[in-house]
Amino acid sequence: MRTSQVLIPTLREDPGEAEVVSHRLMLRAGMIRKVAAGIYTYLPLGLRVLKKIENIIREEMNRAGAQEILMPILSPAELWRETGRWEFYGKELLRCQDRHERDFCFGPTHEEVITDLFRREVNSYRQLPMNCYQIQTKFRDEIRPRFGLMRGREFIMKDAYSFDRDEESARVSYQKMYEAYERIFTRCGLNFRPVEADNGMIGGTMSHEFMVLAETGEETILYEEEGTYAANVERAEVLPPASPSTENPLPLETKHTPEMKTVLDVCQFLQVTPAKLVKTLLYQTREGEIVAVLVRGDHEGNDIKISRLLNTAAVTLADAETVTKATSAPVGFAGPVGLKGVKIVADHAIRAMKNFIVGGNAQDTHLLNANWDRDFTVDTFADLRQAQAGDPSPRSQAPLVAAKGIEVGHVFLLGTKYSQAMDATFLDDQGKDTLAIMGCYGIGVSRTAAASIEQGHDAKGMIWPVQIAPFHVHLLPVTNSEMVQETTKSLYHSFTDAGIEVLWDDRDERAGVKFNDADLIGAPYHVTIGDKGLKNGTIEIKHRRTGEVVKIEPSRVLAYMNEQLAQFQLPRV
Repeated sequence: MRTSQVLIPTLREDPGEAEVVSHRLMLRAGMIRKVAAGIYTYLPLGLRVLKKIENIIREEMNRAGAQEILMPILSPAELWRETGRWEFYGKELLRCQDRHERDFCFGPTHEEVITDLFRREVNSYRQLPMNCYQIQTKFRDEIRPRFGLMRGREFIMKDAYSFDRDEESARVSYQKMYEAYERIFTRCGLNFRPVEADNGMIGGTMSHEFMVLAETGEETILYEEEGTYAANVERAEVLPPASPSTENPLPLETKHTPEMKTVLDVCQFLQVTPAKLVKTLLYQTREGEIVAVLVRGDHEGNDIKISRLLNTAAVTLADAETVTKATSAPVGFAGPVGLKGVKIVADHAIRAMKNFIVGGNAQDTHLLNANWDRDFTVDTFADLRQAQAGDPSPRSQAPLVAAKGIEVGHVFLLGTKYSQAMDATFLDDQGKDTLAIMGCYGIGVSRTAAASIEQGHDAKGMIWPVQIAPFHVHLLPVTNSEMVQETTKSLYHSFTDAGIEVLWDDRDERAGVKFNDADLIGAPYHVTIGDKGLKNGTIEIKHRRTGEVVKIEPSRVLAYMNEQLAQFQLPRV
């Protein structure tokens, strides 16, 4: 393509609305334009990247035995009410009514629709396993859409759903999708890690996230440097301490701590480390129960682990009024000793502690030398804290390493959560009605494009992997001389005939403008044609990722580019 014939409205300055690198560079390179908060139009360069990612996904999903379908964006409320998610999903579910005042929603995901299709069309175990996928626009009404394509309201997603006759075959389908995802993100040229994850609103019994490693990532993952264990920080397991404290119990002591409400305040006042203090966090379940959660002063509670232990959909920290009512003290002075009518659960680390500091359930008061087996009763000990770098791996005991990541894919083993709610059954080989075992598998297509930029960029612009770059080659003539223009035209046609995707900057612009735009757009190879080089019998080829410049004869340029591109498994376009 010629630049003069393509809509590429590049910007010289950084847009004020952009908060992250990918958002800023996609706007500057003319790949996207904002329509409303979290909603974007994809311009030609941006759409080319998305189509390449989609085609890689299609090739690998088809290779794994999945069938492509297309479900509607709108789905009727009746299906969502069957699973209880019409009410549970909350305001992120964008609801609307048709002219007959029937309720619909814009699908943020399609478990209900695909399960309804299954129960209508599949009758026998002979039709299983079944795995269907689609690539489609989704909508989630985020309360605060931000970061461009990283957290938009409207986005492009690949979602797949498997149905199997039993748990064993469902795990086979899950593994096929897991391996397909590894191939997809490898082919997209991304540095990524699969990590154990929580199932969240989707539900189910097992899940993994696929994280692109990037310093700008919103999520923290923990992993073994040498081993295979990896998990997001919400899911990462924390082992109980290897051995309890050997201290002898000391008498409980009341200490006046005026205005000392935070861990840091109390520790500085008493001249102790946070590891000697136990925080009492009062949580409220969705059902209204108040629970006291004990964690060490240098640890953080993990809401997801706490919710799982209490068998509730969600927990929130109790407000100040609730804390005062339960403890007779303002926030900052809650403690487990003498706490009445409230269940007490504690992180494993508390079991190993002796003579620790807790709130005194009275203003400006803490208790010293508290011991859980003497001064109060713990209903349950469990893994309730956020894992952190340096914690021993639950697999190998090696210290875990932290990294930032961007979630681009998620696979779930759902079990019978949806098939049971919607009575999605089939006749097994004994003629008995049996619930299908389900899995679901998502990839954020537009998010993958943004994550690639977050991982691959420099001060000048984007650095695309060859596999998903909008063009393989950016052709840059630096003068309008007849020799330069004829050579450029010849190269352009030879590239095009060879199936090499090329963007020819045919604008009447200064060389500096062309070079700046080429670096911004980030095609993997820049081919520069100038009078001086041609007189010396050479053309310059710059590798955008490394900055390496190769000077070769014009007659060898096509062969060189073919050699470079032959290293990659490129998607069909």
